[in-house]
Amino acid sequence: MPMGSSMTITRRQFVAATATGLAIPTGVFALGSTKPIDNELTGKVICGYQGWFNARGDGMDFGFRHYDVAGKGFRPGHCSVDLWPDVDGYDKAARYDTPFLHKNGRVAQVFSSADKSTLTLHHQWMREYGIDGAALQRFGLSLDGGKLHRMRDRVLENTRTAAKQQGRLWMNMYDLSGMDGKQVQDRVVKDWQGLVDRGITNDPNYLHHQGKPVLSIWGVGFGGRRYNIHACNAVIDRINKEKRYAIMLGTPYHWREQIRDADRDPRLHDTLRRADILSPWAVGRLSTPGDTLNRMESQLKPDLAWCKDAGIHYLPVIFPGFSWYNLKQARGQEGRLDQIPRRKGAFLWAQAEAARKAGAESLYLAMFDEIDEGTAIFKCTNDPPVGESPFLDYEGLPSDHYLWLTGQVAARLRRGKVPAIREMPKRPL
Repeated sequence: MPMGSSMTITRRQFVAATATGLAIPTGVFALGSTKPIDNELTGKVICGYQGWFNARGDGMDFGFRHYDVAGKGFRPGHCSVDLWPDVDGYDKAARYDTPFLHKNGRVAQVFSSADKSTLTLHHQWMREYGIDGAALQRFGLSLDGGKLHRMRDRVLENTRTAAKQQGRLWMNMYDLSGMDGKQVQDRVVKDWQGLVDRGITNDPNYLHHQGKPVLSIWGVGFGGRRYNIHACNAVIDRINKEKRYAIMLGTPYHWREQIRDADRDPRLHDTLRRADILSPWAVGRLSTPGDTLNRMESQLKPDLAWCKDAGIHYLPVIFPGFSWYNLKQARGQEGRLDQIPRRKGAFLWAQAEAARKAGAESLYLAMFDEIDEGTAIFKCTNDPPVGESPFLDYEGLPSDHYLWLTGQVAARLRRGKVPAIREMPKRPL
């Protein structure tokens, strides 16, 4: 079927196709598939979703937030993104003009995460390509009652609606970055109770693990933070004293050995044993397909064994590549364009296969919409603006290549224990 056309297949056909690893072409979806097959984590590929982009004119009064750096301006030679979104397909009212120009002189446009239609489109893509859902980032520093807090609430409510409409899963993930111990305890506990009161854990599309809604807290066990293990334990004590939730902790990559990015606190492992799910942050910790094979033996398998002994679900993080040149430049720092090359998807595929072969039953993909650090998998253009700011593209591949490839990763994961293949699948024309 030509890409871009659409058709409907029965749920039985859809389940059979994905279970056997067949690609579901763009535009094909299961009849009545506004409800996910199930909301359990096992067998799922979940994408991190930042939802933090604003544009001048979106009604939120942030200007081009996260396209620029700390409000210092968004113009050629000064921006914070290394990939440029492909805005074809967005609602006309949800496409915002910028000071940047394409090669042919056309004004370059961007999207805003504040727009309901945009979040609906992103979740529609997840459905069309067979991606199970999103982990919505909720940044603790923003939960102060101000206008940024209102932005986060708007994105959350639009995520809930979009996930329900498109039959995708979602979960709330607190990011503790930049907080101190008191903020961690006070803001996260209060905010989570407010979200529960608003009924998010009753959403049929809210992600569960072993029958319990997942509460995800990212940033536990990293060294050099303003909060410590005591603050993280206090949050778990206050939120989950009745064991109503499956606690997911986002940890440093070297949490088990407590080296490099990990806190040396001797209480760390005791805290991690309180989790139901552990997800170590792998972005930037490996850079080639060869690295992934080495890390399968030295990292993934020992991590999985530790988690299995502790009765914890292991959720590896995979990512397509990495680049933060413009972000670093705008901050007056050194950065590299295409620091970790994508290799047309081979790098992502190698990570997914290594994790699956090691025994992982679910995957966390970083990230769906992260163009700041070049880890996005959503549609990005091969015709980025020209001028003083350099941008990456998708190496001439279709703008939906990484959505398609992530769907293939999900299909392989659902097939269970099938032999690993090093070469990623070829996309049918």
